[in-house]
Amino acid sequence: MNSAYPARLLSDLADRIDYGLTASATDTPVGPKFLRITDIVPEQLDWSTVPFCKVASDEERRKYALMPNDIVIARTGATVGYSKCINHDADVVFASYLVRVRVNSECDPMYVGYVVGSEDYKEFIRANAGGAAQPNANARVLTSYAVPLPPLSTQHKIVAILSAYDNLIENNNRRIRLLEEMAQRIYREWFVDFRYPGHEDVPLVDTELGPIPAGWKVGILDDLVVLQRGFDLPKSQRGVGTVPVIAATGRHGTHSEAKVNGPGVVTGRSGSLGAVEYIAEEFWPLNTTLWVKDFRRATPESAYFLLRNLDLAGFNSGSAVPTLNRNDISQLAQTLPPDALVARFSEHARNILANVRVLERSNEVLRATRDLLLPRVISGEVDVTDLNMAMPKAGP
Repeated sequence: MNSAYPARLLSDLADRIDYGLTASATDTPVGPKFLRITDIVPEQLDWSTVPFCKVASDEERRKYALMPNDIVIARTGATVGYSKCINHDADVVFASYLVRVRVNSECDPMYVGYVVGSEDYKEFIRANAGGAAQPNANARVLTSYAVPLPPLSTQHKIVAILSAYDNLIENNNRRIRLLEEMAQRIYREWFVDFRYPGHEDVPLVDTELGPIPAGWKVGILDDLVVLQRGFDLPKSQRGVGTVPVIAATGRHGTHSEAKVNGPGVVTGRSGSLGAVEYIAEEFWPLNTTLWVKDFRRATPESAYFLLRNLDLAGFNSGSAVPTLNRNDISQLAQTLPPDALVARFSEHARNILANVRVLERSNEVLRATRDLLLPRVISGEVDVTDLNMAMPKAGP
């Protein structure tokens, strides 16, 4: 990156550089949280999904503990060079495929975190990483990037500007989570707990699934929705057009052609399981996904919350690579509610999901603006030195 500011190697700005802990992750709270590469790749780090691990001793716990303002960087895999600056003060250790950098007092750690999070840094690491099938970079490579270093007061101002965008994004994410949780609770109340409008006047009848409301039927998942594997699309053909490309881990670029008209529902088939996404517009589901080809006795809205309610990650049939086989879940026993009730729920859910999409689009604009501004303020092309603004304290 060309910059008006002097540059220092990241290694020269570090008080310490460490590799992480080798341990097994578990959802059981047996010890501290265990931060892995898969946790730091998404735009926002969701601590609620970070697993736990056992540590052998208090000394080991202290050695690998993450502190606020620590920077963790992925050192292997397709996402080598991805990073996060930690702003979470909790009991957390980091995994062996991460490298921790703790910077010295010469710089604002959040400023360095933004630099290391930039696309320029990722491109530098990809260009210098070793390995063919499995890219990897050791700590020396990861810290050999030249960090533009404006005066500390300017660094604080850059952090204040960029973090304002991140704060707006996080506020929108909280609103999105609340809206989706509200719709999910309504789904469970109506279709799992059978407390739907008018349920007081409908008796329960015994079935092989237990008591269900009279007039409902027992069937299988295939009676409600038909899942199909997604489509191949080489990486070289992505990044064109405006049609979202949906992978097992979410949106991965765009394409000029759509395979499926929206609204649609997609879940992971290979690599990453459990997440379910509702796509309002036309899209291209990749071959790492399963998408709903046919909404038989469901709507896109009811199918979205149905699949989220199934805990699909628990149906993993792979060994080395997590895999969801559609045939393994197509025969799952399900209650089949009346079409009128499904339509009534879908009307509520459609309004909620429309509000979610508004917030998602707002975040897309905020991210694009922030990412456009980031290299300009770091390079000095946009000079904020003389900007008169109230400054927060550095760090969390």
